[in-house]
Amino acid sequence: MKIPALISAELRRLTATRMSVVALIALMLVPVLYGGLYLWANQDPYGKFADIPVALVDLDEGAPASDGGGTVDYGSQVADQLVEGGAFSWRQLDAAAAQEALRTGEVDFSVTLPADFSKALTSAAGDTPHQATLVLATNDANNYLASSIGSQAVERIRNSVAELVGREAASRLLTGIADIRVQLQNATDGASQLVDGAGQALDGANELADGTGRLSSGAAQLRDGAGSLADGASQLADGTRTLAQGSSDLAAGAAQVSDGTAEIAGYADRARSAVDEAAGRLPQVRSDIAALLADRGLDQTQIDEVLARLDPIGERLQSGATRVDDAVGQIDRLAAGAAQVSSGAAQLATGAAQAADGAASVSAGAGQLAAATGEAADGAAQLDDGARQLVSGLGTLDSGLVTLRDGLSSGVAQLPDSTPDLRDQQAQTIADPVSVDSGNLAKAGDYGAGLAPFFAALAGWIGIYALFLIVKPISRRAITALRSPVRVTLAGWLTPAMLGSVGMVVLFGVLSLALGFDFSSPVGTLGMLLTASFTYAAIILALNVWLGSVGQFVGLVLMVLQLVTAGGTFPWQTLPAPLAALHHVLPMGYVVDGMRQWMYGGDLSRVSLDLAVLFTWMAGALVLAAIGVARMTHRRTLRDLQPSLIG
Repeated sequence: MKIPALISAELRRLTATRMSVVALIALMLVPVLYGGLYLWANQDPYGKFADIPVALVDLDEGAPASDGGGTVDYGSQVADQLVEGGAFSWRQLDAAAAQEALRTGEVDFSVTLPADFSKALTSAAGDTPHQATLVLATNDANNYLASSIGSQAVERIRNSVAELVGREAASRLLTGIADIRVQLQNATDGASQLVDGAGQALDGANELADGTGRLSSGAAQLRDGAGSLADGASQLADGTRTLAQGSSDLAAGAAQVSDGTAEIAGYADRARSAVDEAAGRLPQVRSDIAALLADRGLDQTQIDEVLARLDPIGERLQSGATRVDDAVGQIDRLAAGAAQVSSGAAQLATGAAQAADGAASVSAGAGQLAAATGEAADGAAQLDDGARQLVSGLGTLDSGLVTLRDGLSSGVAQLPDSTPDLRDQQAQTIADPVSVDSGNLAKAGDYGAGLAPFFAALAGWIGIYALFLIVKPISRRAITALRSPVRVTLAGWLTPAMLGSVGMVVLFGVLSLALGFDFSSPVGTLGMLLTASFTYAAIILALNVWLGSVGQFVGLVLMVLQLVTAGGTFPWQTLPAPLAALHHVLPMGYVVDGMRQWMYGGDLSRVSLDLAVLFTWMAGALVLAAIGVARMTHRRTLRDLQPSLIG
């Protein structure tokens, strides 16, 4: 018999009765039921989280706002956001009701916002900053994965709260920085004005220094002049005292002169009277002399000669009288002047005494002036030194103010100008600085599509395993009649492989049509499923040929091993070392990898390795099966005659 005849004979045997047909169809649909129902049930569990009941307990009592503007209640804000977000079916309960609901399984977990939730969130602005607490309560007796989901949910809530508080804190910080920038700008303007003022003050200080220099020099000269004045005043005081003494003596002498001139004036007046009297009596005397001479007998000539000699005396007397009159006038004037001199000398003596007292006062004042001008000269010198120090200090101040102005200007330049909208965007960026931009080289779509390669590969093994429960691995009649191990092996392999392929085609239709999974390469994906079915059939055939019913059990063991080593759920790198080593050997892992590349549009160069491994397993299993069939055609063993433990 040829291979098609052997396959046809086996199919007729499998469909001989209605029950056998039902059994065959049922076993062929095992992969569809297993893979299809499981993937349907888990197609998008994350999208159903909104149906998970969760208790929410808000005990927050609020807290004063950190900026002093009223109070804040972060608990209410978080609770409202959670309810509005609809990530879960939130039930707002009190603490006791939430605990009871968690115990009875009405909710899968509970989240509690403590009474000090807001106080803790605002504590960063105080002296005792501490973290706020979110209380997660779970009950693994309800569902262990629900506890894991709750942990992830609380972490997301924590991140959301941190972002909210961080955004508000960043907003306050940025607003403060904006205010600082305005104040720095004002300070820069003020510093510029100070620089201008300091420059003017420096110019004034230079002028002041020049003036104080001149003042110091003039004060020194004044000190020297005051010393000279003091010396002169002292000499003046001595001179005026001497003058006062001399004027006193002068007054006494003037008084004596006045008295003497008064006496002389009297004598002069008497002399004048005498001269006048003599001049008045001269004619009478001339007459008397003429008479006397006449009496003496002198003739007139002789008398005239005598009188002629006497007349010059009269003239001289008259002239003397005139001179006496002049002298008397002068003496009178001298007397009057002497009296005036005496009076003036008295006044001079009095004035000289007063002048002496004044000169003494001047001398004392000049001494005080000399001392004061000395102190003034020292003060002027100190003032000059201070003015020069002021110039130096103002120069330093001017330099420092320039540095301050430039520093403030640089600080203003480093603080970016902003608007309220920009600050809001900056605060949001600071609170949540990192966003995730997922770039997938190959994208599964959803959770169910991500598990589809693994469960389809596993369903293919289960389907082949189930078919070998009713399909005879090897026809003993064919072995006896044909004695052709290759044809018998191929017939025993192709029958379950083709039946299993039918199940794979139906499963592919369920995945693509009923569940709506997207396939980057539908033909490639289906081809990988068919290749897996033919490979599994070859492996289980070889096990049955060599081990019989025990081989069927070994096929079950291999399924379990591949279930955990194929890397269908968690990455295979997370496996223990022995199981990770099996991942590189057993075929199901390569089926999963190949389906992922075809289904998600991954690296098709990896498919070549996957197919090479599967064909190696297929060829190796067929060779082993053919060797076992060849052994059967040459000899029988007692094991071949024993009935199967399975049926």
